[in-house]
Amino acid sequence: MSDYQASEIHFCHQTWHLNATVIMIAPWENGVDVIVDRTPFHPVSHIWPDHPADQGELVVEQATYSLENCLVGAIEQATGTLYVDKAIPVKRDTPGWAFVVVHRLADEADNLTVGCKVELQVNKPHQQALSRGHSAGHVAYLALNKVLAEGYWRKEADRKDPLGHADFNSYAQVTSFVTPNRCHDTYRLGKTLRKRGLNSADVLAQLSDIEHKVNQQVKTWLDFDGKVTIHCAGDTLTDSRYWQCQLEPELHVSTPCGGTHIEQLSELEVVEVTLCATDGQNIEMHTNVKVTDRI
Repeated sequence: MSDYQASEIHFCHQTWHLNATVIMIAPWENGVDVIVDRTPFHPVSHIWPDHPADQGELVVEQATYSLENCLVGAIEQATGTLYVDKAIPVKRDTPGWAFVVVHRLADEADNLTVGCKVELQVNKPHQQALSRGHSAGHVAYLALNKVLAEGYWRKEADRKDPLGHADFNSYAQVTSFVTPNRCHDTYRLGKTLRKRGLNSADVLAQLSDIEHKVNQQVKTWLDFDGKVTIHCAGDTLTDSRYWQCQLEPELHVSTPCGGTHIEQLSELEVVEVTLCATDGQNIEMHTNVKVTDRI
């Protein structure tokens, strides 16, 4: 039986370059998947792929390889078999399995061998743009929850967000996608949500007013310019991570999140939230970050 270790991750610590040791190389149809002991690359989740994979390069013996993709993998200890992305057959922390970051290359990379040292170089501007989009999305959904809690629920919600408001985002969110300096969320205002107490008709009728109030709240929080941190329960890929932010002098929020993020709200500069109805039961929230001379 092999003894592979879960990947030690550094993408939540503003690390864009480090050296590592190759622990596995596995072929895929167009190249190779490279597993290292530690990495600064953020992989796209195989469960909730809201945050795209990092971009960058792997360097070995003066040869540079661009990453085709960065994915989550799981190695079965008993067989040494690597399963990647949607092919992973088990849940995280299943005994006998090691969850790893898969650095996918489009080239064969003959000079890569198990045990060799490699340099990992993340595309920093791209990761930072994704981090801004993701953190802005968190601030926006917390603001949306707060605005809706001020008159759009006729029942006390069982599920509350980290600020104690009815968690519309958790109840209604269908999809969430982060792109550079943007976050796009879709919500369904269906029968189940109405039974839980949301006045969906009022939300749709007053969407413009709700949008205005959300933007006011977001601006208030950004003006405070609180610190953003990622609290890690451990240093491996499957350990829980939490987005933490100081929104006001006495208002601190902590919520589970596995993505990459900014360090200070001032990095967002200006955030504009747009709400729109796509039909009678679905709305979208577009959160755009406007920054100077960046992606």
